[in-house]
Amino acid sequence: MNPDCVLQASHDKEKLCLTFLGSWLIHVEPCGLPNFTQLFTPQTKSLCFDTQHLIEWDSRFLVELSRIIEIAESQSIAVDITELPSGVRKLLRLTQKKTTIPPDKKFRSFGVLEEIGNHTLGFFRQSTEMLAFTGELLLLYIRFFSGRARYLKKDLLFFLYDCGPQALPIVALISFLVGFTLAFIGSVQLRMFGADIYVANLVGLTMTREMGPMMAAIIMAGRTGASYAAQLGTMQVNDEIDALQTMGINPLDFLVLPRVTALIIMMPLLAICADFIGILGGFFIGCFSLDISPILYYEQTIKAIHLKHFLVGMIKSVVFGYLVAFCGCIKGMHCGRSADAVGKATTSAVVTAIVFIVITDAVFTFFFNVLGV
Repeated sequence: MNPDCVLQASHDKEKLCLTFLGSWLIHVEPCGLPNFTQLFTPQTKSLCFDTQHLIEWDSRFLVELSRIIEIAESQSIAVDITELPSGVRKLLRLTQKKTTIPPDKKFRSFGVLEEIGNHTLGFFRQSTEMLAFTGELLLLYIRFFSGRARYLKKDLLFFLYDCGPQALPIVALISFLVGFTLAFIGSVQLRMFGADIYVANLVGLTMTREMGPMMAAIIMAGRTGASYAAQLGTMQVNDEIDALQTMGINPLDFLVLPRVTALIIMMPLLAICADFIGILGGFFIGCFSLDISPILYYEQTIKAIHLKHFLVGMIKSVVFGYLVAFCGCIKGMHCGRSADAVGKATTSAVVTAIVFIVITDAVFTFFFNVLGV
């Protein structure tokens, strides 16, 4: 028998007392414990414990103790745990709580009007949250430009790097394929009229005004917007945001400001890269598939693209960058406190950002066409 782990049993008429001695730890070798069912006699009516000589214990002691209590209760023997350490008593109460699983609720299909009402209420609730968050961001940038915002400059530099150089390879790849595809599809139709050279105009205008900023924004929504929502949502689950507030630090200054600012700054640069790389994709189709000379393709592209087209794309990219960061941060800051809530917040951030990008692009397109830009 291992002297570090000893169990002694003493009978007193109808009462059984179990004395635990030594150290009851997981790493201690089994001490030849007796068969617990043989400890109880037909005359045993109650069970008590003596832990005065118990040196230390861990989960192993709880496991053995739970087995003894379970056997005693199965034989209708009263168990007295008052002499056990307070920590052991609390843990035993937790293990003995009966967790009742509610019966499965039958699926109840909502009526059409009820569905419309629920979605309408949800829409107004989310709209109110977004308006409130927009006002908070406005106040945030007032503090920022007045030098009163509290944030870490190294965080801003980190997010600038994450939104820029780290995101450039995927943006470049998608932009090249988009320009490649636009030139290929456009050449099929333009070749019917002998206007192959205008593939350069098509790709150049489309990439600078529409596809360059939009594709960069959609990629960043799935890459960076989702990351923002997951990061802030996880901090919400771990009570880190509450800890910042307890220390007197505004979470918007410390967490949201570097993320939004970094994406607003880097999105126009990514859009510029997307424009040039997309035009390069069209250049490959024009030169190698349509037999257009590189110099002629270059000259045609320069004639088609004016400064106003480039500025339109830059204006869109700045707004798109704000929308992606806005959706990622608001979904993360308003996330619930569970793993499921973090997943939903991440998904919602991506979907909401893409919807806003498409709607905003349509509004900008209509607005600039009215102005003749």
